[in-house]
Amino acid sequence: MENKNNLPVVEKFGTFLGVYTPSVLTILGLIMYLRFGWVVGNVGLPLTLLIVLLASSITFITALSASAISTNMSVGVGGEYFMVSRSLGLELGGTIGIPLYLCRTLSITFYSFGLAETIAMFWPASLGEMSTYIIQIITAAIIIFITFISGKSASLVLKLQVPILIAVGLSIVALLIGIFLGELHAPEMIATYRTAPKGFWYVFAVFFPAVTGFTAGIGMSGDLKNPRKSIPKGTLLAVVSGTLIYLMIPVFLSITGKMLPEDLANTGVKTWSKIAFLGGILIVPGIFGAILSSAFGSILGGPRVLQSLAQDGLAPKFLAKLSKTGQPTISTWISGGIALIAVMLGGLNTVAQFVSILFLTLYVMINFSAALENLTGDASYRPKIKVPWFISLLGSFGAIAVMFLISPLACVLGILFEVALFLLLQRRTMKNEWGDVRAGFWGSLARFALLKLKQHKEAPRNWRPNILVFADDIKKRLPLIKLANYLNQRRGILTVCNLKIGNLKTNKTDIKNETQQMNMLLKKEGINAFNEINIVARFESGVANITQANGIAGLHSNTIMLSWAGSKERIVSLLKIVQSVSKLQKSSLLVRMNETMEFSTKNRIDLWWRGKHSNGDLMLLLAHLLTLNNEWKNANVIIHTVILMEEDREFMLKNLNEMISEVRIKAEPKIIVKSNENTITEIIHEHSKDADLVFMGLNLPLENEESEYADRLIELSDKLKTTIFVRNGEKFAGEMI
Repeated sequence: MENKNNLPVVEKFGTFLGVYTPSVLTILGLIMYLRFGWVVGNVGLPLTLLIVLLASSITFITALSASAISTNMSVGVGGEYFMVSRSLGLELGGTIGIPLYLCRTLSITFYSFGLAETIAMFWPASLGEMSTYIIQIITAAIIIFITFISGKSASLVLKLQVPILIAVGLSIVALLIGIFLGELHAPEMIATYRTAPKGFWYVFAVFFPAVTGFTAGIGMSGDLKNPRKSIPKGTLLAVVSGTLIYLMIPVFLSITGKMLPEDLANTGVKTWSKIAFLGGILIVPGIFGAILSSAFGSILGGPRVLQSLAQDGLAPKFLAKLSKTGQPTISTWISGGIALIAVMLGGLNTVAQFVSILFLTLYVMINFSAALENLTGDASYRPKIKVPWFISLLGSFGAIAVMFLISPLACVLGILFEVALFLLLQRRTMKNEWGDVRAGFWGSLARFALLKLKQHKEAPRNWRPNILVFADDIKKRLPLIKLANYLNQRRGILTVCNLKIGNLKTNKTDIKNETQQMNMLLKKEGINAFNEINIVARFESGVANITQANGIAGLHSNTIMLSWAGSKERIVSLLKIVQSVSKLQKSSLLVRMNETMEFSTKNRIDLWWRGKHSNGDLMLLLAHLLTLNNEWKNANVIIHTVILMEEDREFMLKNLNEMISEVRIKAEPKIIVKSNENTITEIIHEHSKDADLVFMGLNLPLENEESEYADRLIELSDKLKTTIFVRNGEKFAGEMI
């Protein structure tokens, strides 16, 4: 059927047919028939009930977490993958989605093998070695059959689940009738481990897959009339139904007189046939139906995960195409093809463990998603079913524990596989169009950290370079920003401010677009910085106002960086800014770079020292931060100091060496005796002409003396490659940091 726009009309399903039936049938699967007698015969009734409760609690918590997430969003096609990707982001969603698709697809093969092997119980043993090939042929035929039906109509598949559910229900009733028609005895209360010498946790690991598969209904999310309502209701009801039945069956198996505990421990699928009313007449259809329903659940869920992956760009787009009946036919046939290829592998026991591990990683991520959504406290997270974060987290830890119990090796391999997938998807720098919980997580963490930071008193040892760079032209001032990035050394916060002179009301600058372009340029250059554009009426007042407002809580900018101006008038203006900023107890860096605006070499850093109270403390710290970068790590830091008399050399050298040792910064002192013939400017030019970078202190000129001091700065830096004039305006200026 098609609508007016020639779009496929997809038949939508309700809670019972779309979620409850496939979920409960996957829970009440072959393992229920094969392993319950074995568990009871090995560990006795009390420990069997404990195993059921432990295993079911993990699935119940995961069902609660999945229900919480599903009631908070409009769930689309892809089920568990859709929910995880919309909560934790596309990379983590893909990390789960791709293995989930492979699991569901290989599960088609597993269940088809199980059905074929069950059928094999009825043919003569004389077939011998031929039976292996016959089983593979039957398995392939079953795969083709269920792929064909599901590719044509999901409705037909789901409606077939109803008679299967009836068959499973009749088999359970037949078992109960058979038990009460025979003799009864007291249950065995102690563990004997007759056929399970590895102990309790081995039995638990063998049984655990019996309670999995409850997410089969979630996988039908895109085909539901109301996923937000049907997923929690159907999933939780299926888990509760399965748990109650699983608590009931071992009680009755443990009291039947038709089979002794040692017989239960050694008998597999024939256990139910020997006990049940009418023998295997009602049991065999139930077993067949349970296996077939699990295979149908996999062939319905797998292609829809692939369809969702294709819609998100993680698989080729053509896999998202729907047929006229609204089925992902191409994805279904590809899934069936992969399942057919897997038949040629023969025995899949090892792969089965790996598949179980990957399913459990899905449970880990569902619980983790719900816990993280709860912890971050995003205003958008308003689920109708509220689950405390620690409950969801407990479900994650429980799933991880079971992964190791099942197979430590498969667990490690599964985790490594998913880590490799995550790194691969992250390298593709995938972008999604929806918000996810990661932003909320980092926002909550930042808020928590800022509130804690506020409680700590500012101290010299906690100082970090939170630098605010003012640059009118980002491309032109890129060397200045790189220098600020070197000084920041990933220890503080670097903010780049593009200041535009104008009127905010009439300015036509596209601030959002230009900010994005700034961000792209900085990212391309490998500079981790925040960036912003500000429209101000005047440069001087604009810098002062922005400096006051920049930052939050204990992370205010504490240092501004300004680029050297071309004219003397502009330098005077910069000095007035330094005067204003110093009153705010913030430091200033005035940078004059050479004509090329780039460092040709990074081998030497010179400091001109007049004592730590004359900005020397901050100059030395900045020089040290600079040498922590890979590009500057081989640079020699030379501390120059000028004395008037030779007799003072030894005393000054001793003081500098003690200071260098005390502050634990690698530097070389150099004492220069000033002669009457040379000026300070000439001495600086002579000794620092080859230095790549020179630090000098910056005084605060008196009012109306800025012009004269500007001449002095021009003269000092005229013949040097790159000069940073440093003014320490911090309240603990003069203390070595």
